[in-house]
Amino acid sequence: MVAEQRQSIQRLTLAELESRGVAIGRALRAPALVTLMGELGAGKTTMVQAICRGLGVSESVTSPTFALIQEYRTPAARIVHCDLYRLQTDADVASLGLDDMLGDTTAIMLVEWPERAGALLADATLTLMLAHVPGNDRVRLVSEVWTA
Repeated sequence: MVAEQRQSIQRLTLAELESRGVAIGRALRAPALVTLMGELGAGKTTMVQAICRGLGVSESVTSPTFALIQEYRTPAARIVHCDLYRLQTDADVASLGLDDMLGDTTAIMLVEWPERAGALLADATLTLMLAHVPGNDRVRLVSEVWTA
């Protein structure tokens, strides 16, 4: 059976990007996997921070580029934010224990640079692709693909 998909592409200002992230966070329910792709500076971490606000995270959400994984707790879910940018090999990915996290039915996983994990993250609830708009550093092109 093929999963149903809904797709949208929008041009969003940085303020609209944050508002959209909050709305996405309010719509998510555990278990969920959200993957965020895009070049450096496209707004992936900004989107994660906004999604976390929408999920009810009150603490500061920081980029886990060097820690690789940050966790946050809300009454509704365990939020796991992964940044795979620095990973180089399959062994690096395997050492994180993503398999176990993906099996946690109380978790919402937010993964930046998911392409570094190969096929392990193929079944995302939501795939976000963020891109710069040439000549306008205040706007991002945002593609959303929701899989039911």
